[in-house]
Amino acid sequence: MLAIMTSEPEQQIGVGTQDAFQRLWTPHRMAYIQGENKPTGPGADGCPFCVIQAKSDEDGLIIARGEKVYAVLNLYPYNGGHLMVVPYRHIADYTELDPGETSELAEFTKQAMTALRSASGAHGFNIGLNQGSVAGAGIAAHLHQHIVPRWGGDTNFLPVIGHTKVLPQLLADTRAMLAEAWPA
Repeated sequence: MLAIMTSEPEQQIGVGTQDAFQRLWTPHRMAYIQGENKPTGPGADGCPFCVIQAKSDEDGLIIARGEKVYAVLNLYPYNGGHLMVVPYRHIADYTELDPGETSELAEFTKQAMTALRSASGAHGFNIGLNQGSVAGAGIAAHLHQHIVPRWGGDTNFLPVIGHTKVLPQLLADTRAMLAEAWPA
């Protein structure tokens, strides 16, 4: 559950300096920043993408399952509906995908775009793979492709200046909506 709390503008900040800013607190992001649930070694032990596979779709926030890949919501989304396509096999690099995995990853990307357009009217998408921790991969040991829906005007002062994103829907509700819109 997303809990956003605001502080009163007259609250003392720092060492007693007052300012006129409202503050939005998103403490759930601290788990991501501190590396909660990130695997520490090179193997699949403790890998959240390997653990998710064994969960029910609802508990794992899985939207759709294929033979070689699955689509899952991002626990720390950049936008509502931010999902990932993940191979079942624990591999780190795109070049390690076999031809069937490559094909199904591409097909699931197309299906994700279709579902997001249908369910939420997405205007565009950011789609990408971060290969290695130096390239921004939060979980570098298990390949995953991000699909981030975008809308005109979805970047405003809050994420740009406040480094905060307000999400209008709970992840379980977003999962149900996208699973229903997923092409058969």
